[in-house]
Amino acid sequence: MSSETSPQSPVPSSPGGEPRKPRVAVVFGGRSSEHGISVVTAGAVMRAIDRTKYDVLPIGITSDGRWALTTDDPERMAITDRTLPDVAQLAESAAGGVVLPLDPGNREVVYAEPGSVPKALGEVDVVFPVLHGPYGEDGTLQGLLELSGTPYVGSGVLASAVGQDKEYMKRVFTSFGLRVGPYVVIRPREWAEDRDMARKKIVEFAGEHGWPLFVKPARAGSSIGITKVESFEGLDEAIEEAQRHDPKILVEALLRGREIECGVLEFEDGPRASLPAEIPPVSDHDFYDFEAKYIDSASGIVPAPLTDEQTADVQRLAVEAFEAAACEGLVRADFFLTDDGQFVINEINTMPGFTPISMYPRMWQESGVGYAELVDRLLQAALRRSTGLR
Repeated sequence: MSSETSPQSPVPSSPGGEPRKPRVAVVFGGRSSEHGISVVTAGAVMRAIDRTKYDVLPIGITSDGRWALTTDDPERMAITDRTLPDVAQLAESAAGGVVLPLDPGNREVVYAEPGSVPKALGEVDVVFPVLHGPYGEDGTLQGLLELSGTPYVGSGVLASAVGQDKEYMKRVFTSFGLRVGPYVVIRPREWAEDRDMARKKIVEFAGEHGWPLFVKPARAGSSIGITKVESFEGLDEAIEEAQRHDPKILVEALLRGREIECGVLEFEDGPRASLPAEIPPVSDHDFYDFEAKYIDSASGIVPAPLTDEQTADVQRLAVEAFEAAACEGLVRADFFLTDDGQFVINEINTMPGFTPISMYPRMWQESGVGYAELVDRLLQAALRRSTGLR
């Protein structure tokens, strides 16, 4: 695959008419629980962007929602001593803010300090949003960029929202004939108004599918807020932990089998699937949780030890999931290969992690698309694609 050359988008011009490099705004951080992982991802992406082809404008969103101009120093955006980085540590000012234009005819980004005259930072040609979770990966930022007419990497408003909300993701997949595991949803009003009835709903689900159950936020990622519950006694504590991240709760039955992941990347002729990976059982962890993914550097097996037929099946299903949710750009699709030999889709991530140990770039590396080429393909696809209805 790497022998193909990414077609170049039209070269932007400076006010004097001379060709200039496209300017990429890498937007990261955000208000979700995945703030730190987003910063780590942004650092990896910024290291990979070819500075001979692109100018880079790093914009961090603090945990309280301020858009900050940050230092262009990817080395400061890594996990250090098991501690995640934070936008507030990288911001050039404790109070200054970046303002994106909302006029589709104007892509001039402005930076303002309190009591100072705002200054123009120049035009932005494409945004690479590497935010994970709510207020970034869920369609909210994508809607803002659609309003401003600014091209961006990844899925649009609908696909981003579907990819974030695990309940509606499963409903979409089911409607397209993809197999999903058993689950039940506890909505905020149910838990607030009648906890006994909500508990009964979960206990009845456990009676049908057995313990343990997985209690998780319906709209979060990176395995944050997930608890494996062995019995009724641990239920309330698990719900409280999940609700620290999302008032809507998803409860899933345990699926016995192998965890298989597959990357999807949009090429010029449509989406293609990577070689799949397998996430083996992780020692010292009950499941592939946040610590295992990002702190303890759990390693997946790439390519997954599957038969040729199984590999073809999961690649086909990954592309079907990409199409079912109307995704664009990229997706990581996560499956279980159950003991009866069937693939069950667990979820998709419309902006999967790009950290040095993340599975999405590792799968594409094994498939012939290196990290730098992967980033370039995503940027070029975004520059080619128009905003608005498409």
